[in-house]
Amino acid sequence: MKFDIITIFPKIFDSYLNESILKRAQNKKLIDIKIHNLRDFTKDKHRKVDDRPFGGGPGMVIQIQPLIKAIEFIKSKIKNQKSKIILFTPTGKQFDNKMARDLAEKYDNLILICGRYEGIDARVEKVIKNLKFKIENLSMGPYVLTGGEIPAMTLIDSVSRQIPGVLGKQESVEEKRHGVGMPVYTRPEIFIYPPVGGKKYKVSKVLLSGDPKKIAAWRTAKIRQQVSL
Repeated sequence: MKFDIITIFPKIFDSYLNESILKRAQNKKLIDIKIHNLRDFTKDKHRKVDDRPFGGGPGMVIQIQPLIKAIEFIKSKIKNQKSKIILFTPTGKQFDNKMARDLAEKYDNLILICGRYEGIDARVEKVIKNLKFKIENLSMGPYVLTGGEIPAMTLIDSVSRQIPGVLGKQESVEEKRHGVGMPVYTRPEIFIYPPVGGKKYKVSKVLLSGDPKKIAAWRTAKIRQQVSL
């Protein structure tokens, strides 16, 4: 899976994408992440990518020309890959784990547009469709962020972990084992806090029983509790 990120703040991604699981996945060539600085696709000497919107209003808007230039450049590097463009916007469809699985299974290349300021020129979507790209507007949740960089990192993380080999064993994907958010425990079996005269926090006896059927039943019950919340 290849991810192409279009942003005006490329350094934001440095630490997160070059640590832990995502770094190992890149070293194994299971994923390929390319970051494209939108300012590299401008014509003026000041590398300006934003302008005031027609009709007035607060804030600035990402211009259409450098963004389309960046997409054309990425397109020129794509060879027979199933690609999709993701535009992060507060009004987009809310991203979830099913979407992450679908993206991992159906596409070889995802182009992520990280908006800023008051958004991007609305004509971008029409031009993208004329370029024969599939495009989808996505939101990470019912809130507004200052830009698309955090959503891009979230999507890359969520999609990457669906790719075989990224987590080492595909059984490591929590939702495939026993559900997202399943409570898990480790040693000690009894934790006392505060240490002197404190309350005892115990691990469920079922998990210590060694009985696979009882453990499976306990986990099923916990999943049902989560669904009912």
